[in-house]
Amino acid sequence: MRASGILMPIASLPGKYGIGCFSKEAYQFVDFLRKAGQKYWQILPIGPTSYGDSPYQSFSTFAGNPYFISLESLVEQGLLKKEECDQVDFGKTSTSVDYYKLYMGRFQLLRKAYERSKITERDDFHRFREENKFWLKDYAIFMAVKTFFGGVSFEEWPEDIRLRLGYSMDYYQEKLYFEIEFYEYIQYEFYRQWFGLRQYANDNGIEIIGDIPIYVAYDSADIWAHPELFQMDDDRKPLAVAGCPPDGFSATGQLWGNPLYQWEYHRNTGYDWWVRRIEKCRQLYDVTRIDHFRGFDEYFSIPADAEDARAGHWEKGPGADLFRAVRARLGEIRIIAEDLGYITDSVRQLVRECGFPNMKVLEFAFDSRDSSGPAEYLPYSYDKNCVVYTGTHDNETLLGWLSNIQPGELEMIKKYIGRDFRDSREIVSELIRLAQASAADTCIIPIQDYLCLDNTARINKPSTVGENWKWRLSGHQLGAGLAETISEFTMLYGRG
Repeated sequence: MRASGILMPIASLPGKYGIGCFSKEAYQFVDFLRKAGQKYWQILPIGPTSYGDSPYQSFSTFAGNPYFISLESLVEQGLLKKEECDQVDFGKTSTSVDYYKLYMGRFQLLRKAYERSKITERDDFHRFREENKFWLKDYAIFMAVKTFFGGVSFEEWPEDIRLRLGYSMDYYQEKLYFEIEFYEYIQYEFYRQWFGLRQYANDNGIEIIGDIPIYVAYDSADIWAHPELFQMDDDRKPLAVAGCPPDGFSATGQLWGNPLYQWEYHRNTGYDWWVRRIEKCRQLYDVTRIDHFRGFDEYFSIPADAEDARAGHWEKGPGADLFRAVRARLGEIRIIAEDLGYITDSVRQLVRECGFPNMKVLEFAFDSRDSSGPAEYLPYSYDKNCVVYTGTHDNETLLGWLSNIQPGELEMIKKYIGRDFRDSREIVSELIRLAQASAADTCIIPIQDYLCLDNTARINKPSTVGENWKWRLSGHQLGAGLAETISEFTMLYGRG
């Protein structure tokens, strides 16, 4: 069934208090999607962010981001006062996230809310803890101990708690009892608010496309609590880490630093951890996009002490065996396979065998730096079972990209579309039209491209830190005229 949607990170929503969250603006964005005739709202990972503020480097693959908890909701519950929220400095501008000030201010307010909540008197809190005991206790202890030691990575903790020796676990659970409960409360409130927003979206005909990284962060509750799942030594240090080889976009490749999976262990347990992870995603989202899907076919293994990705090599992954195990336990699952990058015949075969729609990115169709070549992404090559994007969170906006490509690449775009243009803004509109008109069953457009914004609205530039994940929409940018324009595209190309 043909449909379309918009890529819009939660963090990029407009609103008060420093970052987009589950506030009234999120519900208004659902209303905007409905008026624009959209079927999907695609978001980025919603886990708690760690170093570099990247949603792809999270303290837990199961936990939610405390920043997304609506402070207005806590005011409505009588747990905070509006004046308390208004007095906190969340940064100079409402169109960019200041993560340092967010961290310093947001947690103070969340602690006040917890202390006033009388949460232990609520049956639904105890039910939440029981239903999520597989991950929640480990995460809460991890964060409480991390806070106790000043936020340093768990590799710098004292050996007894770093290695989870029995007596140390008992000691810290008693010593940090209320801090642990605070982190459990945060997750309770996050899930409560998220499920309310998702239900509102579903009631309005909007489905959520969630996003999960294939890997987890080294400094995470997952690694600390379950090192047996990963290629680690006895001292909880990674033996090899993930990344990408050199390509046209990076001469030294990408060194992500995530520990790699011990796939033999996963296979021997029937991929239990992965089944639980996908099951949690199914609770959170309607559809799950798995980042770096090609890593299930082959993954790039880089020695943990390497300076960059040039020292890496390819290893075989679990292949379709993993997804057969997931289907055996969970039945049919709705997944989008992010198969971008260096694609081989075996990756294509894996995607076909799993039956998941894969991704097509129009920017790659006209960019000579892409390692797969333009034929992979030109619309004439699409079958129906795919998802077409103009660009993703890792790409330049269309307008920014058009200002940076080679003259010959720009001429190729004009020839493919079949006419000349007065300016780049016209080309942006025609590339969106090209995506909407394609054979792909699903079309997802970043909101920045509908707004024709330049690279000041870019979400992420891979292999860099410091300026990413900050962009936010301003409240006046989502008007009725834009919704009408998007709706016209959607209806014209049979996606309404």
